[in-house]
This record gives sequence, structure tokens and C-alpha cells, in this order.
Amino acid sequence: MTTAHETPAYAAEEAPRLSWTEHAPDVYKAMVRLDSVAKRGLDPKLYELVKIRASQLNHCAFCLDMHSKDALAAGESVERIVQLSAWQESRHFYTEKELAAIELTEAVTVLTDGFVPEEVYERVAKHFEEAELAQLVAAIAVINAWNRFGVTFRMTPGHYQPGQHG
Repeated sequence: MTTAHETPAYAAEEAPRLSWTEHAPDVYKAMVRLDSVAKRGLDPKLYELVKIRASQLNHCAFCLDMHSKDALAAGESVERIVQLSAWQESRHFYTEKELAAIELTEAVTVLTDGFVPEEVYERVAKHFEEAELAQLVAAIAVINAWNRFGVTFRMTPGHYQPGQHG
């Protein structure tokens, strides 16, 4: 039993498998450039919600850490970040536009049927102009690529500071 003055012993932090950015620096630089152009024209809070939701689905702890912190720095509430994994039961926390973007994020991230369902696309198209929708899909595609690097190389969460990579 721990007393009020004792610090609990947490599990040891795992080291990443590989520092991929050192071994593929041109790929990393290209990803950073792609990321910076993919978010153009998107609301910063919506952009972070999309990145958090994709990262939840992909189990990317590093990206969850990063984008939760960036969302908070952009003015997002803790409550909306926490509820995001259960957005279907917590719809009242989000606008219809945000819900459409979150649903599209899931459809693009989890392509188990091999395509984005027509009803999902129609719903999101009602809330986004065509150029903004193209940017949204680009942002979703980019975070999915980042997630693949994060989970493959087991990038360590917990050390990111808001805006550090932006």
C-alpha cells in the first residue's frame, strides 16, 4: 500500500525500435512538408480532432500524445478530446460539421469494406466546400501515414511539447 507521500512505480518507458527520421531524413522532411500543406484552410481544432481520432483508431500513442497537446494549445477542451473515442454516444459535444469530419476520418482510416460509404461522403460534402473537403481528406491521409511510422517504430509518447513539430 502506498502512502500519500510515496510515488507509485510506473512501468519502464520503452525505447523506440528505430529512429526512422535519422535513417530516412528525406522522407521525414517530405512528410513534414506534406503535413503543412494538408492542413491549409482547415480549422485548427477540427484538424486536431481528426488527427486524434485517426490516431485512436490506429493505436498510435505518440500521435495521441502530440495531437491531444496541440488540440489543447489550440483551445480545444479536455472534455471534447476525452469524449472523441465515444463520439457516437457523445454527439452533443460536436457540431454537425465536426461529426461529419470525424465520421469521414473513421471511414478513410478503417477501409475494411474497401471504400468510403456513399452516405458518409454525402454527409461530409454537405458541410465542406470542395476545396476544404479535399484538404480534409489530405489531412486524414497524412495522419494515417504518420500513424504507420509511429506504431511500426513504437515512438515513445509523453515527451512532446505543443507546437514542437509544427
